[in-house]
Amino acid sequence: MTAREKPRVLITGGGTGTGAAMALAFAASGHEVVIAGRRAGPLDEVAAQGGGRISRVIADITDEASVAAMFREAGPCPIVIANAGAASSAPFAKTTLADFEASIAVNLTGTFLTLRDGLRQIDGWGRLIAIASTAALKGYAYVAPYAAAKHGVVGMVRALALEVARREVTVNAICPGFLDTEMTARSIDNIVQKTGRSRDDAMASLTAPNPQRRLIAPEEVAAAAMYLSAPGSEGINGLALPISGGEI
Repeated sequence: MTAREKPRVLITGGGTGTGAAMALAFAASGHEVVIAGRRAGPLDEVAAQGGGRISRVIADITDEASVAAMFREAGPCPIVIANAGAASSAPFAKTTLADFEASIAVNLTGTFLTLRDGLRQIDGWGRLIAIASTAALKGYAYVAPYAAAKHGVVGMVRALALEVARREVTVNAICPGFLDTEMTARSIDNIVQKTGRSRDDAMASLTAPNPQRRLIAPEEVAAAAMYLSAPGSEGINGLALPISGGEI
């Protein structure tokens, strides 16, 4: 295999959930992977499972200098996946400005910084992928800041895709529904705590929008990211790919 066939991959938010699943999938297929996040412990746990192909770097994607340092430490990474994000829920009237700005910072500004600096270090062939959400394509009650940020991510991806269309670079977004990850588990806990509903009822409220009535496995997102990074995906550019069982 040539270096181009198995280029190095950088994944933000790589210590848990979907980021970890993507890191392990790329490593298993022969890629060198750099995972980034704020906490060393989870990153080290994932790296230990990578058969020597996964390294880690500590970074805060909401901080411009930290993102620049992340790419310097990682070295050239032709595949960059902006995965880090966070979600919280509250009625719109009770959402504070601090809540809104925090969601924008991690979900939109962090993705902007990752893709911008990722593009700057690509020399020739490259793939930029943002992990968005079905909340980037429709509205959900009680998560207006998150939906606003993720809609912004898709708009940014589509605009950047046009800028790079004449290069060997593509830019795409993956938009999964509710995922079987720690973030969704926290959402279920929040529903139970605030409403007094059972965990089964809370889970049902999250799986109901999916016609398959299930959560999306992180490995499904990993498979999509690998396809968008593989030979044969050259014409896929500016796509917002839903993985949602037919919801979108």
